Order: sequence, then C-alpha cells, then structure tokens
Amino acid sequence: MSEKKASNEMWGGRFASGPAAIMEAINASIGFDKKLYAQDIAGSLAHSEMLAEQGIIAKADQEKIAHGLNTILSEIEAGTFVFSTKLEDIHMNVESRLAELIGPAAGRLHTARSRNDQVAVDFRLWTKNELTRTAEALKGLIAAFLDKAEAHAATVMPGFTHLQTAQPVTFGHHCMAYVEMFGRDLSRVRDAIERLDESPLGAAALAGTGFPIDRHRTASALGFREPTRNSIDSVSDRDYALEFLSVAAICATHLSRLAEEIVIWSTPQFAFVRLSDQFSTGSSIMPQKKNPDAAELVRAKTGRINGHLVGLLTVMKGLPLAYSKDMQEDKEAVFDAAETLDLMIAAMTGMVGDMTINTDAMKRAAGSGFSTATDLADWLVREAGLPFREAHHVTGRAVAMAEAQKKGLEKLSIEDLRSLNPAITEDVYSVLSVNNSVKSRKSFGGTAPAEVKRQIRYWRKRLAKA
Repeated sequence: MSEKKASNEMWGGRFASGPAAIMEAINASIGFDKKLYAQDIAGSLAHSEMLAEQGIIAKADQEKIAHGLNTILSEIEAGTFVFSTKLEDIHMNVESRLAELIGPAAGRLHTARSRNDQVAVDFRLWTKNELTRTAEALKGLIAAFLDKAEAHAATVMPGFTHLQTAQPVTFGHHCMAYVEMFGRDLSRVRDAIERLDESPLGAAALAGTGFPIDRHRTASALGFREPTRNSIDSVSDRDYALEFLSVAAICATHLSRLAEEIVIWSTPQFAFVRLSDQFSTGSSIMPQKKNPDAAELVRAKTGRINGHLVGLLTVMKGLPLAYSKDMQEDKEAVFDAAETLDLMIAAMTGMVGDMTINTDAMKRAAGSGFSTATDLADWLVREAGLPFREAHHVTGRAVAMAEAQKKGLEKLSIEDLRSLNPAITEDVYSVLSVNNSVKSRKSFGGTAPAEVKRQIRYWRKRLAKA
C-alpha cells in the first residue's frame, strides 16, 4: 500500500486527495511526537485489553492487536521502524503499521477513543515519567549539597546583601539555603505529579462514548490514580504541561542563581572556589584563563526554559474548549525543557561535588566590610541596655572611626570604643570576631555551626523518605 493511499484511507472518505506539501509540513508532528511511542503503545494495549474485557471487541482480535503492538515496539526500539510524515503523528504511524501486520483486526483498536484522548493520555504519561526523573535528579543535587554543607558547617564566609558584605555566615549555612530552594522544587514536582495523575483515556473526542468502557480499569493499568472526571476538560487541558514548564522555570532560576555565584566565586578577585578541568575551559589566546563555562551555560539555559513556558502560555491563552490543533505546539516545548533541565541539574550536581573550597579566602573576606557591626549593636542592646536605634547609631560611629583608622572593628582600642559609649567593656571583643559572630547565631535556622548540623540531620532524614 502506498503512503498516499494509506494516508487517505486513515482519514476516511472526507478527502479525495492527499494534503498539499505545505499542509503536510505544517500539520505533521511525527518529527517530534515519535518520542511518545512507548506511551502510545502502552495506552493502546491498556485500551484494547479493556475493550476485550468489556466484550466490545473479541478476545481473538485483542490478542492480535497486542501481538502487533509489541512487534511495533520492538521495531521502534531496534531502529527498524519507518516513520512517515504523510501519516502525521505517532498514533497514525503505529495504527498504519498495525494494519499491515494484523489486517482488519487493527481497525477495532480505535473503538471508543479518539486521537484527542489518545494524545492526552500519551503526553500525561510522558510528563509524569519525566517529573519522576526530575525528582530523582533533584534528590541527587540536594544530597551533594548536604555533603558539602556537612564538610563546611563551620567554614566562615561573608554573607551578602546587595552583593555587599553584610554579616559573617558559614559556607555550610549558605549551602543549606540551596537545599531549601531545591527542596521546594522537589515538593513542586511531587505536587505536579499528584495533580496530573488522572487518565483522560476514554474521554474520546470530547463527549465521552456510548460504548460500555471501564475507564477506571485503563487508568489503573496505566498507573494513574483515577480517570479524569470531565470529558471536555480531559482533551482540552494542558495544565500539566504548563505546570511542568513552570516547575522547570523556577528550578532553572534557582540553578541560575547558584551558577552566578559560582561564576563570581571562581574569579581571582573572590577566589572562594575552584572548579576542576572537568567543569572549566581555557582561552584560545590567554593561557592563564580558567573559565567556569559549565556554570555559565547553566545560567544561560534558564532563558531557554523560561521562553518555553511563555510560549505555551501564549498558545493556550485564547483557545476555546475543547481540542484545537494549536495544542500540537505543546510537546516540543516540554520535550526540550525536560532535556535542558535534566542536563542543568546533572551539571550542577557535578559542580557542587567537584568544587574545591578556599577556606582561607572565605575567612579573610568574612571579616571585611565591618561584617560584625550588627554584633556590636546587639551587644550594646543586650549588655549595655541601649535601645536598638541608639545602639545602631553608636555602632555607625564605631564603623566610621574604624574606617578612618583603616582597621577592623575588633582592632579598635577599648578607649576608642568607650569614647563612643562609656558602658562598653572589654567583653565586647568576644562578639567582634567572625568565628564568635557565627557561633552566636543559634536561633532556629541560623548560621551557627551547631544549628547548621541540626538542619543537615533533618534534611538527610527527609530526603530518605522523599
């Protein structure tokens, strides 16, 4: 049978001739939706088994269908299956080949379903599988951060606001900030799976079907929690694709912020971290250069994922219910975003484990910029009984004095400090070192090494159950 004739027969009698070349090019999706082959075949197997169980098709026909579908699966996985653009999409390519393999029995497979609910179930299955993969990848990234945080729970570094030195923190505490971020990403992934875990199969074109199908059976066979509850929504909904892209965009933003910090920290001006040659490149002209290209590419790829989210939001924003061909534009965005996010998480997990921490450079920087000024103000409130606003004013004068003398707060003499407020005693020096500063931050979620270790223990237990 020629491809042209096969195409016409699949459409039925409505069209007397094949589509024009331009229509064929714009209409065909097989170039990308062939990625759904495993889900399409799984959905067809579950559907045919249900049809036979319900007495809608003969058991003998179902057995032929199952054998044919499994043969096609083997052909695709072996790379011998020939995909045809004239057959538009993965569904028609599979069905056409099934007819070649088993004859008229293949025509019974499409009983009580439409390509509308077929593609919806395929895409949901694929997205659910990809979200599950993303969850595992995020767990690996979180675990890498926990290891790094544990090793550096007491390593002091400057904490920043406005990229200006603010207060001393520990590098372990900084790492745990990313654990919290990626932990929320993991939670969003789990929530997205929960929301999409409904099977649209059996909604047919948009109105359901008059055949006595069992949608709960097919939903269970495909690993869904339950079937969808509205046939119109079932075929016109792409919330799960939008949510996947939204989750991916938020996660990519977190990855990009981390990448930016790695880029900054690896400069000679900071020298906080060093990446190995595995995650760096050199310059074609400057032999001294070691560029954090992997981090820069993670940062850049975030724009790609954000673009996919905006693109699909724009596709969906004006579509009336139920199905419109516009929705064919959903898959390339999600497929590319998924591959991009997978690569970004893998690269960042590798970089976190790979980077060497320059503890000396971090400690030197932690004491710069009068980073213990807030500790002085707190001491004045706690020990001298000053209102915080007055303590803030006194501390500001102390910073100005230290700046004029070109020394740190801890280097000011007791006489200088007492000239600012006579209540200041020698005990004030106990809070002016960066080590004592971080140790004092014992509030829940604070930077004190003991508190950092407590949060690490919490997250290790949580991750084991995730």
